[in-house]
Amino acid sequence: MNRLQFIDGLRGYFLVFMMINHLNFTGGYWLVKLNHNQLAFVEDAQGFIFLSGLLVGLVYARKMIKSGFMAGASAVWRRARQLYVYVLVALAILLVAAALLPDAAQLWSPWMGDLSITDPVRVISAMLMVYQPTYMDILPQYILYMLVAPFALWLCLNGRWGVVALVSFLLWFTVQLGLQTVLTTPIDRALVGEGQFGIRAHFNILAWQTVFFSGVVLGTLTAQKKIDWTRVFSPERSIIPVAALAVCLFFLPLRVATGYGLMSEDLLQRFMPFEVRATFGPVYLLNFVAAAAGVAWLAIAGPRHRFAFVRAIANALHWVMTLQFLQLIGRHSLQVYAWHIIIVYGLIYVDLKTPVFSELTKTLIAFLGISLLAIPALWRERDKTGGEGGTPAASPRVPR
Repeated sequence: MNRLQFIDGLRGYFLVFMMINHLNFTGGYWLVKLNHNQLAFVEDAQGFIFLSGLLVGLVYARKMIKSGFMAGASAVWRRARQLYVYVLVALAILLVAAALLPDAAQLWSPWMGDLSITDPVRVISAMLMVYQPTYMDILPQYILYMLVAPFALWLCLNGRWGVVALVSFLLWFTVQLGLQTVLTTPIDRALVGEGQFGIRAHFNILAWQTVFFSGVVLGTLTAQKKIDWTRVFSPERSIIPVAALAVCLFFLPLRVATGYGLMSEDLLQRFMPFEVRATFGPVYLLNFVAAAAGVAWLAIAGPRHRFAFVRAIANALHWVMTLQFLQLIGRHSLQVYAWHIIIVYGLIYVDLKTPVFSELTKTLIAFLGISLLAIPALWRERDKTGGEGGTPAASPRVPR
């Protein structure tokens, strides 16, 4: 299995669990608890955004190296424009459905707020990606990051990846201090109208960009062959997996304590400012770096390790990422993500309009939702034997 196939499998894995997490059944359901986010401050969205940035660096940097800045930049911006169309289509479907389906606007209000087809300010704000329905967050993020990505690629290709890393860190730190509110508060007040929010976005784009652009930097350096990952993640270098495991184990009891109300009020008040998911607080940053390093080491060095149990875990990881369903939806991950928004809202509507489902029914509906993720991927590959331009193992593709 080559590198891009493994990344496709990982993206597919994250899509499946985002689907599971985004389904909101009355009374909850047990399947949502089967996720690594129950044991760490690491979630599927982080991995998905990081891998998207990594692929931008891997694929578009090569195009820029081969054909120049404008060729690479045009390809990136064309991709952003295509994704913006997906945002508009998803918005149109939700707005029309909310207007036509009985009680839909009221039932969806926890996720759509006061967004309505009859409110032009809200509609325009949503089209400008300032007012975002829940679960649509990643697409506007990705579009905005793609608009800037060509300049980050150019800097990295010209040996200035440190500038990209520094700017990214400073933007992240700006959000941790709350300084971005100098700009966002006036905009929010201007757009709030009679609702609660003028700006509505679950993820702070200035904070979460550090996940995406760290991927861009690493992908670009890899495309330039400036990083040999088999040497970085070597079976003989135990410091990386040991450190990664130590950090994850440090955060594990804290995650359990905060997730199940086991932390004292005094300690919780001290801890909470560092554990803000929307601004990708320091707790999330440190835990993600550790988890990402640990998984990377396991994937690259694990199969060559001297201990049989390490090889077994690594081989199990590779087996999961070779599942054809995961690789299929991973090859078209952003189209699948846009489609999953419609599925989630549809299933939420069904759940709220019917009597409370049993746990078995909720589980079956969740698996139905997961299986429906394949529809846009199958449609895009209907005339092909595999991924884009041939088999799944073909030459590097433009990230989907």
